[in-house]
This record gives sequence, structure tokens and C-alpha cells, in this order.
Amino acid sequence: MAISRLVAKNLHKSFFQGDKILKVLCGINFEFEKGKSYAITGVSGSGKSTLMHLLGGLDVPTSGTVFCDGQDLFKLKSSRKERFSNRELGFIFQFHYLIKELNVLENISIMGLIRGDSKIESEKRGIILLKDIGLSDFAQSYPTQLSGGQLQRVAILRAIFNKPSFLLADEPTGDLDAINAKMVINLISRCKDEWGMGIILCSHDDAVYNRMEGILKLDDGLLKQEK
Repeated sequence: MAISRLVAKNLHKSFFQGDKILKVLCGINFEFEKGKSYAITGVSGSGKSTLMHLLGGLDVPTSGTVFCDGQDLFKLKSSRKERFSNRELGFIFQFHYLIKELNVLENISIMGLIRGDSKIESEKRGIILLKDIGLSDFAQSYPTQLSGGQLQRVAILRAIFNKPSFLLADEPTGDLDAINAKMVINLISRCKDEWGMGIILCSHDDAVYNRMEGILKLDDGLLKQEK
């Protein structure tokens, strides 16, 4: 199901710390639209990663929910939710989570195979993406042979492979130098323009978050729009 908006509705998330309850999110309400870009800022520990995991259905809120075009994400059947995540959402985490037994091209093109595309079609798209980000020479290399910045760029290509409706990116340029960070932001911005992908990213880097159309700050468990 293609989606045009993700809506956080009164999202709360708390964790137990011993016998105490730590309230991280205290009622998040915001509507994210496909085709637009958003940056979520805030100090370390403010709950940015927690919010991203909830928006992507990777964690369950204490209360509240996320709606995808009016459908409650947390009430979808597991098979439909998995299909939705594979097709409609792309995830970039602070750690790359590449499969060490697969080479770079296989790590990227596996997303097409999961979707049901042929191996030839999937690898053809993977080769084009690698060229876009300056990694063509590493198609047959394995994750253990790459630098941290190269690993992160491969993870980003994997996240956008299926042309998701929304890209959820948690510090996508954290391991990259300024040149490669700019290359990555240019790439995901082009994806937004070409197929209307929505971007929701967390970043401490003002050179990154100032490229986004909307800037939101997470503070004291609440999300405030600053731009």
C-alpha cells in the first residue's frame, strides 16, 4: 500500500530504569507528508531514535499510535506490516547492519529480491546506485573490506533501493566526512524530487538538517516545529 502521510498521534514512550519510570516521549503529535523533508534535532538522549523506531513500527508505543493514511500501523497483521515496511519505508540506522556473508552488490540488491524482482533486474539497479555514490569499484567487496564511511553509504543505498514512500534516517551522515555527507544528502534529496519520497532524519549536523524543508526539535518529550 503506497502511503502519502505518516501521522504520530499522541505518542508516548516510557522505559523502566530499576524501579523508576523514565518518560522519553510525552505526547508527540505531528503529520509527516510524502514528498517533503524533515529534520528532527535535539540533544543526545532526548528520544530521537526512539521516535524514529516508533514511526517505522520497529517499536511499540506505551500509548498513542502512528497512522499510515488513516490505518493504525500497530493494528496491521504481521504479514501486512512486514510487507508495508519492506515496500514503503527505508531505514538508515546509526549502525549499518550489512550482511557480512554477502558482497556489496548483494547487500543492496537483496531488497529487490525480497520485493519479488528478478536477480538480473535487482543487480542492474544496484550497479546504477553504486555508481551514483562513487562505490562502483566496491561492488564485489565484502563489508569487512570497507571503511566505516563506505559501509554507511552502502546501507543508505539499501534503504532507498525499493523507492520507499518515506526514508527514516537516524544520523545518516554520522560516519562520513563533509564531502561524502554532501554526496549522500544530494542523493536522498534527488530521490525526494524524482519519486516524491518523504525524508525524516535525525541529525546533529547543521549542514545536514538545514537542507531539510522542516526542522523539528525534540525537547522534554515534545516535538516543536522550528522551521
